[in-house]
Amino acid sequence: MGQRLGVERGGAELLGGGEPVKGMDSYAQRYGGHQFGNWAGQLGDGRAITLGEIQCEGEVLELQLKGSGRTPYSRTADGKAVLRSSIREFLCSEAMHHLGVPTTRALSLVTTGESILRDVMYDGHRAYEQGAIVGRVAPSFIRFGSFQIHSASGDTETLKTLVEHTIRTHFPSHSSKDDVEMLAWLCQIAEDTALMIAHWMRVGFVHGVMNTDNMSIHGLTIDYGPYGWLEDYNPGWTPNTTDSSTRRYRYGQQPQIAAWNLARLLEAMVPLMDDPEQLHDVLSAYTTCFDQHHNQMWVEKLGLNEFRDEDEELVRTLNSLLQEVETDMTIFFRLLCTLQSPNIEYFTSAFYDETTVPVQAWNEWLEAWWSRVEGQPNREAMLQANPKYVLRNWMAQLAIDAAEKGDFSVCESLHELLQDPYGEQPEHEEEWFQKRPEWARNRVGCSMLSCSS
Repeated sequence: MGQRLGVERGGAELLGGGEPVKGMDSYAQRYGGHQFGNWAGQLGDGRAITLGEIQCEGEVLELQLKGSGRTPYSRTADGKAVLRSSIREFLCSEAMHHLGVPTTRALSLVTTGESILRDVMYDGHRAYEQGAIVGRVAPSFIRFGSFQIHSASGDTETLKTLVEHTIRTHFPSHSSKDDVEMLAWLCQIAEDTALMIAHWMRVGFVHGVMNTDNMSIHGLTIDYGPYGWLEDYNPGWTPNTTDSSTRRYRYGQQPQIAAWNLARLLEAMVPLMDDPEQLHDVLSAYTTCFDQHHNQMWVEKLGLNEFRDEDEELVRTLNSLLQEVETDMTIFFRLLCTLQSPNIEYFTSAFYDETTVPVQAWNEWLEAWWSRVEGQPNREAMLQANPKYVLRNWMAQLAIDAAEKGDFSVCESLHELLQDPYGEQPEHEEEWFQKRPEWARNRVGCSMLSCSS
């Protein structure tokens, strides 16, 4: 698999968890975190090992293997990863990159030949699966929880050292010399996080496990576990079985959860501040920045020239209509890009049951939108804001099913398709520009996923 996706034979052994290169000083990171709203104490990279850092065009990049074996933070786990979760991480991180969503990147995917025992749904039905390792890359894999663990244990000296290292290495235009500089740096993190979340909302991505240990200090999408893509437009949907009772990490609540997580990061910074009360300004910066990005998102998705106060009602009504009956988010917005006259019949393929569509209400909204854009929406902006192809869970599952039988062609085909998510690619429409098939409605891996990897 690694060689198929461009890994040279000489690099496959290293990226597959083999012997490190001479002089390489690998390590696993220690961090803590709030998981599902509760402080979980020390966590750390239980299955991820950093190989080292490289300089690339003036940027520091950290190379990491996920699934190569035990680390000091594996606890009772084996530190390994299986093929299904590795394919999901590889494909999704690359799909997100080409969608324009800030993300860590996937460098390689290598099968190990091992059999790994897993309980996919944590229901006592354990089975052996194929092992695999993802090589991934980011400026760093420092998380909110990386700072939380030292603050929680009262180790202010290590906290200060980590902050200074992070700023010096990754935020060279900032410093930590006083409260003003610290606030400027934290506001940068808040603004980067707000941009990331706005992009998630734009493309219908649900992370599924927004614990503070899964929040990147760089505002990057990190740790692709039980994520999912909205099929029908349901703001209350979460793909994570562990989250099914409270739906804490549901699609519509992601902006608020990001703010909550940011507040936990700010709490960790209190020991380094002379006047901690100023940290409230960082949360205000997040809210202001997210609102700006969110409004701009609707400007682009709807082809507006600007966001006016009256547009709030237009968006609110649209959100309500999209939830009236099962409506495919991706297909609806992509069809909106090419609508020539306001008639809901044009969107038939976006509805799961077209017989229940509130035709009059939809036509009224379309008429209102058409009038708002004066019959000339900014189609170029719309086509770049509304992807035609996203990595739906059922698509990933088809790739996994084939790969587990030794056929990586579906995985490779999706990898190629998702490099141009805004392109028409008419040759792929019949296969991939489609609603969720009925067989995937309740299938494990398509409708709901666990944290098992």
